[in-house]
Amino acid sequence: MRSPHESFPVSAEAVTPQKILETGFAFWPSKVLLTAVELDVFTTLGPRSMTAAELGRVLDLHPRGIFDFFDTLVTLGFLERDGDGPLARYRNTLATAQHLDRTQPGYVGGMLEMLNARLFGFWNDLGAALKTGQPQNEVKHHRAPMFETLYSDPARLEQFMCAMRGISASNFQALAEKVDFRKYHTLCDVGGATGLLSSLVARRHPHLKCLSFDLPEVEPIARRWIEKDGMSDRVTAVSGNFLKDPLPRADVITMGMILHDWNLDRKKHLVRLAYDALPPGGAFIAVENIIDDARRENAFGLMMSLNMLIEFGDAFDFTGADFWSWCREAGFERYAVVHLAGPCSAAIAYKREGIENSGSASAAESSGPL
Repeated sequence: MRSPHESFPVSAEAVTPQKILETGFAFWPSKVLLTAVELDVFTTLGPRSMTAAELGRVLDLHPRGIFDFFDTLVTLGFLERDGDGPLARYRNTLATAQHLDRTQPGYVGGMLEMLNARLFGFWNDLGAALKTGQPQNEVKHHRAPMFETLYSDPARLEQFMCAMRGISASNFQALAEKVDFRKYHTLCDVGGATGLLSSLVARRHPHLKCLSFDLPEVEPIARRWIEKDGMSDRVTAVSGNFLKDPLPRADVITMGMILHDWNLDRKKHLVRLAYDALPPGGAFIAVENIIDDARRENAFGLMMSLNMLIEFGDAFDFTGADFWSWCREAGFERYAVVHLAGPCSAAIAYKREGIENSGSASAAESSGPL
């Protein structure tokens, strides 16, 4: 009889290196897409179709690579092709027409441009980051940190804010749809950038008045976007520094992709600021790529945490259980995690009804929405 601890033989055909090789080569399709965005392939096509020769001439490409390049984009699902051979015509897919044509409101290519220009190269030093725990970005090469450079250049700062806006829109829209804000009257979005979260939540919940809180350099950018979204009567841009100043008081405090930028001490500081700004019964919502508590499922969240290592060294992404431990320490009563879209979730901490900002509350975990 076979021992219960003895493993069964596995057929050689049942185990292949396919996934290993696919992952190892994954930078190939990534670089093809990122280069297509860099070259403005999708914006150049727009609503038109073009032959490879026509598109290559407009993009100033050498004839050697045009068919390989455009046909790779077809096989990857980022272009469609009508016909075969030299007279075949290439056009955008529905997805690339909506999200990779920079003239369209759903453009997300700004983030891909940043991936290509910055992070693709920095990730080559992941091994060094893991050995040293130190950033591998501009700081490693004795240049100014990314955020310092961004905030000194208003045009570049707005471009970055637009990139963040593009990739956050589906998460913030899901937040507005999935979370019940009926019992609340005011919301402050901390690190609000262009005011997108505030505008989407206010549009979905007409009774809410919202503040978008960010650094003084961001305030004029936020005001322009809030006005463009037609939400100036419901959303107000205000400025301050959450590393130095208290937060504006509101029934709900939100932070969209803010906590993961900081080390543990700064994370706890921000959680405490949120607690102090909330009235009894208020809620603190962190929109992040929340890692599952067992750390087995959300690969993107885990890789984002590696990206924080590369960018900042001691910054990191976190699980729902991590979030709750910091919130419980600050005095929150209970918490929930609500999935939004893709790898993103909202971690929500609730302040006890009737409690003042001077003590800690006992913990009672909950899994329900607001």
